[in-house]
Amino acid sequence: MLSKLRLKFVVINMAIVTAMLCVIFGLVYQFTRSNLEAESVSMMQRIAASPFRLGIPGEDPDELRLPYFVLEMGGQGELAAAGGYYDLSDQQFLQELVTLSLATGQRVGVLEDYSLRFCLVTTPSAQRIVFADMSSELSTLDNLLRTCILIGVISFGAFLAISLLLARWAVRPVDRAWKQQRQFVADASHELKTPLTVIMTNAELLQSPSYEPEAKAQFSQSILTMARQMRGLVERLLELARVDDGRSNMAFTRCDLTALVTQSVLPFEALFFEKGLTLTCQAEEGVAVQGSPAHLAQVVEILLDNAQKYSDRSGEVAVRLSRQHRGHCLLTISNPGTALSPQQLQDIFKRFYRADQARSRDGSFGLGLSIAQAIITEHRGRIWAESAGGLNTFFVQLPGLPV
Repeated sequence: MLSKLRLKFVVINMAIVTAMLCVIFGLVYQFTRSNLEAESVSMMQRIAASPFRLGIPGEDPDELRLPYFVLEMGGQGELAAAGGYYDLSDQQFLQELVTLSLATGQRVGVLEDYSLRFCLVTTPSAQRIVFADMSSELSTLDNLLRTCILIGVISFGAFLAISLLLARWAVRPVDRAWKQQRQFVADASHELKTPLTVIMTNAELLQSPSYEPEAKAQFSQSILTMARQMRGLVERLLELARVDDGRSNMAFTRCDLTALVTQSVLPFEALFFEKGLTLTCQAEEGVAVQGSPAHLAQVVEILLDNAQKYSDRSGEVAVRLSRQHRGHCLLTISNPGTALSPQQLQDIFKRFYRADQARSRDGSFGLGLSIAQAIITEHRGRIWAESAGGLNTFFVQLPGLPV
């Protein structure tokens, strides 16, 4: 699919480039041809006014002076006089040129077989035909045509190479998204496979008459537990999909982030206390942002839930909110725990990634931090993690509002 997309990109791009080159070179050729023809006709008209003047000292040397000759005809169409830069001794040839010129019915035309352009001028005293040699003009146009073709071929090759590079660059995000989608589907299938297997196994055991009611009740409880786990995973997947597609219905208003963080911390105090953890919160007063209160509270809850799952026993989880320079605010949530490697600090925001695979069955699906990252991105903010001094710290930076 991606190779076809790259090919389509190159074909469309080269079709546009080819059309543009043809139009540009066609216009250059046509304008050059028109200018040469106009200058030639202008010269012939000047010559018709003074037909037998070979040149005047001091006249403009920049005027176009092509090889020419003038034929003047009498009242019966016979040649009366001739002059110019040619050998005009062949009267039969000259009469043939006059006949061909008059037969066209045009005042200005071209005798292609002789590479001559003629201009018929009628005066009260005589009728004159000026003939100008077109050899140099045709040679100039032929050279221009060959040059245009050569430049066109070189330009086509250069643009083809550039298009191939651009196609790879343009399709790279699609390739990355396609790989991520396939990985996402594979991970989601893996996460759903285990609970489905448990449900099917327990359902089959329920149908067996050899088990006691107490055992069947246990089988039913296992089915219910796995079904709830699957529902939680599906809800997380749907939520992540809505955020990715911009369909999360975020209502952005002025939000008191200080109050939001403080209120989000309160429900977790009992949970942290039961696990022997200490939860502290230091929020600077009057910090406000433009955003969705519900989704920002969800980010705080995700980070607190992550902290209580991965904190060392009897550790202290610290929540801090403060203003920064340039109108930003910074929320940090740190917890003591196993140090994360630089690669893990990047991977923890990937979907279905768990730094501790042993916690895969405690209700953690590896989607929380991905959802938090998507929400913060929608708020034009930034989220990242650092590990130092025995602490794993998550940072959330958001553009603040003036007090």
